Amino acid sequence: MDLEFGRGLRSPKRDSWKTTLLLAYQSLGVVYGDLSISPLYVYKSTFAEDIQHSETNEEIFGVLSFVFWTLTLIPLIKYVSIVLRADDNGEGGTFALYSLICRHANVSLLPNRQIADEELSTYKLECPPEITDKSRIKVWLEKHRKLRIALLIMVMIGTCMVIGDGVLTPAISVFSAVSGLEFSLSKDHREYAVIPITCVILAFLFALQHYGTHRVGFLFAPIVLAWLFCMSAVGLYNIIHWNPQVYQALNPYYMFKFLKKTRKYGWMSLGGILLCMTGSEAMFADLGHFSYSAIQLAFTCLVYPALILAYMGQAAYLSKHHDFYSSSQVGFYIAVPDKIRWPVLVLAILASVVGSQAIISGTFSIINQSQSLSCFPRVKVVHTSEKIHGQIYIPEINWMLMILCIAVTVGFRDTKHMGNASGLAVITVMLVTTFLTSLVIVLCWHRPPLLAFAFLLFFGSIEALYFSASLIKFLEGAWLPILLAFILMAVMLVWHYTTIKKYEFDLHNKVTLEWLLALGDKLGMVRVPGIGLVYTDLTSGVPANFSRFVTNLPAFHRVLVFVCVKSVPVPHVLNAERYLIGRVGPPGHRSYRCIVRYGYRDVHQDVDSFETELVETLATFIKLDASYRCSEASDPDELTEAMVEPAGERERRLTVIASSNTLRHRASYDLQDSARHSSPASTTVEMRATGAMAAGDGDDGAAAEISPEKKQVRFFIDSHVASPDATGSGKQVEEELEALVAAREAGTAFILGHSHVQCKPGSSVLKRLAVDVGYNFLRRNCRGPDVALRVPPASLLEVGMVYVL
Repeated sequence: MDLEFGRGLRSPKRDSWKTTLLLAYQSLGVVYGDLSISPLYVYKSTFAEDIQHSETNEEIFGVLSFVFWTLTLIPLIKYVSIVLRADDNGEGGTFALYSLICRHANVSLLPNRQIADEELSTYKLECPPEITDKSRIKVWLEKHRKLRIALLIMVMIGTCMVIGDGVLTPAISVFSAVSGLEFSLSKDHREYAVIPITCVILAFLFALQHYGTHRVGFLFAPIVLAWLFCMSAVGLYNIIHWNPQVYQALNPYYMFKFLKKTRKYGWMSLGGILLCMTGSEAMFADLGHFSYSAIQLAFTCLVYPALILAYMGQAAYLSKHHDFYSSSQVGFYIAVPDKIRWPVLVLAILASVVGSQAIISGTFSIINQSQSLSCFPRVKVVHTSEKIHGQIYIPEINWMLMILCIAVTVGFRDTKHMGNASGLAVITVMLVTTFLTSLVIVLCWHRPPLLAFAFLLFFGSIEALYFSASLIKFLEGAWLPILLAFILMAVMLVWHYTTIKKYEFDLHNKVTLEWLLALGDKLGMVRVPGIGLVYTDLTSGVPANFSRFVTNLPAFHRVLVFVCVKSVPVPHVLNAERYLIGRVGPPGHRSYRCIVRYGYRDVHQDVDSFETELVETLATFIKLDASYRCSEASDPDELTEAMVEPAGERERRLTVIASSNTLRHRASYDLQDSARHSSPASTTVEMRATGAMAAGDGDDGAAAEISPEKKQVRFFIDSHVASPDATGSGKQVEEELEALVAAREAGTAFILGHSHVQCKPGSSVLKRLAVDVGYNFLRRNCRGPDVALRVPPASLLEVGMVYVL
């Protein structure tokens, strides 16, 4: 068992205490790097210009009280005690909350939902459907499409702010750590040292991303651990040496005194105080790599006490020192003793690099999730580990983040503007999480709406106060995350809208199987050797681009497979449940449909392993289908039903086929319409289970041998494939398997649609800008579907298709 593989794929048994301790140790380097370096810049950002540190100490004690209660209420109570429990099969983050809501209420805008998806092991519901249906909020959300669109837009806003935080957090973290050099350099040399050193460290950090975080996880954890102990020791020293009575500032009365004295400027300074909880969202977003108990243990027993001691130590030192040249010197390093300032400086720079790594990895992860839900243009996703699930690297995003981070550092050049920008991004994500969690409380946990409203009102009010204080700093740096979010939102909305419209166009222009079969006699269709994989977004019917292909070139492969790669609203799909296989036409036509289902955190296979598994599952399906038809033939009633069953009904019957090394089983679904639209008034979907039967261990039918040199699958057909009572069926199965083997050895062609999108005449100017300009620009300059599906160029066959939307 891999310790970082994710709770969603580990055994449902509780982890042992040794495993929990090891996971808690590893989480320090991945989850808490960002949160642990916040003392570097919180006080410096708070006292930048809005308030002054006076000799009465009311300002510093008020800020300390705000910091203490903010850390207690938001990271400790909200996230550790409540939000971390809203996991999606062990996964966390904004899309995990949205996935939970989509499973318990029909609010998803993706139109390719199937009833078979609800039978997945990871598609679990908290309560039976009859209880879920009683929720008025659920009915209300499903009834109004505008509310579902608003919900998706809110998720997109949270996603955009996370990406924006991936730009701002590395810049402010590394810059704040390097700024400790100011105490060792003259004023003339600071400008020529701090900024260049920060940019070099950032460039080095992003250059290391392609190695993956799993290779440096054990290296990062001791750095953060040493930094936490260093902060605690320095803070404890300052408390004892300068002001042992500083604990009195934890009284919330000091917050009231602070606001009463500073008034408007005190409220504006809250934009700096909220930076103390920067990185709290990482506890939830990285939940899938660890476990709830490990993250809870690390935060409550180590991170939280260390942060409180660090902030109290700084306040104790500042309460006895008021002779600063400017309020901007009210920072972390001023409270560090001179003898250990250099070692602390080096450790702080290392810790800032670790903290930046956490948010960069989270940015890669959330972009990958957005891409799986058709909310982001296709990008190249590199999986940096074969053993550890979810460790990814996206080259294009990595270099864009590096350029933007360096630009922010060179452009702002101070902690104040960086803090204002980072604070707005952080608090916006937290507000989105609070709203989505309140929906989870009602729709998924089935708690009273009053309880969800209390959660939303209490934590939402606190975060709204901080949000308002950040938003007022619009001209002082807060404009940057808003600008980034606006650009990213435009990209995501244009891509998502056009993708759905293209799917609806395909759905309305698909052709029937009867049309395809009748066309073969008219055009003199030729079947050429090999396997043709026709990629389509449709889960039923023949796509229009394939009909255009065969009408212009009346030839296609002897084995034809319509492949639909789709994402389902679960984090992971087990290999045993990944493939849905069905026939397209009679057995002699050698045409099949294969729906490959992935979760939003699943690793897409490379083309070689995909071809191997696809041929294996087709062989298994052929055997099971023959067995099923034999059982139908033994029952007169079912035989009569099968004789009158039209071709379209046979096409809609799909079978779950397990992968090669697991128990193969059959669970067949009859789908009246396999595409279920998001509208609650859409066509109903009916499922009929036809039983399950084991297919043996592979020796009873078609055993597979993989040649490592040619990466081909060779099948050895057993003469006892079928039942002894059905020799005719056994001969037919043998012929079908031999045809599959011969086609596989002849080669595989990947047939993809090369689409061009344009608006209908008379469309609005906004639609023309979005589709004709925006989408086509993204399509031309982003990765194509062949890269996302890992199709080899030598086997690629593209069919041009014009979509008029």
